[in-house]
Amino acid sequence: MPTRNSSETPVSRVAYDYAVIRIVPRPERGEFINAGVILHCSERKFLGARVEFDEGRLACLWQDADLGQLRENVEVIPRICAAAADAGPIALLTARERFHWLTAPRSSAIQISPVHCGTCESPAATLEQLFRKLAAGVPS
Repeated sequence: MPTRNSSETPVSRVAYDYAVIRIVPRPERGEFINAGVILHCSERKFLGARVEFDEGRLACLWQDADLGQLRENVEVIPRICAAAADAGPIALLTARERFHWLTAPRSSAIQISPVHCGTCESPAATLEQLFRKLAAGVPS
């Protein structure tokens, strides 16, 4: 049953999919740092990502990491989600195709968790909550 907001307009819940962006210094050790979240909600035509990672923490796990290159590679993800002109040819795909491309398994220093699902009223607010909980380490 839809809930109501302060103006008594029905607010419906919608399904979404999300995945966590991880930086993986050494895959064989199973160590990673959560660096962001990607969220897709086709019903609301929403695809977004929020990224940020603790470079000091990463340096403890990966002393010779090229932090500038990692930052650049992670920071392009929200631009791909937004279909930004400077985000390369992947940004020209549909939102669904971009989400699937971004969440495809890869064996690089930047990996994506398995895709999870849920329901929400606001995909943008849910992205922020998931980011704070899973990547920023801030309780929601």
